[in-house]
Amino acid sequence: MKVIQFYKSETQLIKKASKQNREAQQAIYTKYAPKMLSVCRQYIKDLHNAEEVMMAGFLKVFLNIHKFKSEGSFEGWIRRIMVNESISFLRSKKELLFTEDISGYKEESWNNIYTELEVEEIQILIDNLPEGYKMVFVLYAIEGYKHSEIADMLNVSENTSKSQLFKARKMLQQQLTNLNERKNGTVKV
Repeated sequence: MKVIQFYKSETQLIKKASKQNREAQQAIYTKYAPKMLSVCRQYIKDLHNAEEVMMAGFLKVFLNIHKFKSEGSFEGWIRRIMVNESISFLRSKKELLFTEDISGYKEESWNNIYTELEVEEIQILIDNLPEGYKMVFVLYAIEGYKHSEIADMLNVSENTSKSQLFKARKMLQQQLTNLNERKNGTVKV
């Protein structure tokens, strides 16, 4: 069976989708939906809510695709929309709380994560963080945003972003230690 390429390039696909071509929009959705669901899921614990946010994000993608200027990757542009949709969803649920206490905060590297953990186990640990900690941790450690960018996105100070990251890392380290102790049978009673 011969495979016929639907569109020769992503640029052509974007151009057709911006003219409301449903096949082109479907091709974009099919290509990017699994990755974008994963992005939304990093922020939103409940899978059904993450799916709703992803769908709302794709609606925004298709309503605004004509604004994409081909400056950077198309996937990155879509990802940014999904991150912003996730933040908006959590704000609407009033689940984002940030503390400005920076006592005990210091910048430190954090490279001692246990490599034998499965991705699903790590996601569960991240899901157990308070929403403010989780949001900053994902934006910084996974998405790669700088504290100044996170502060702008979340309407908080840079110090609040740094403090939330510090507390998230500390809490994750404690969770990892507890998990490791349980796995090794060395839990203290």
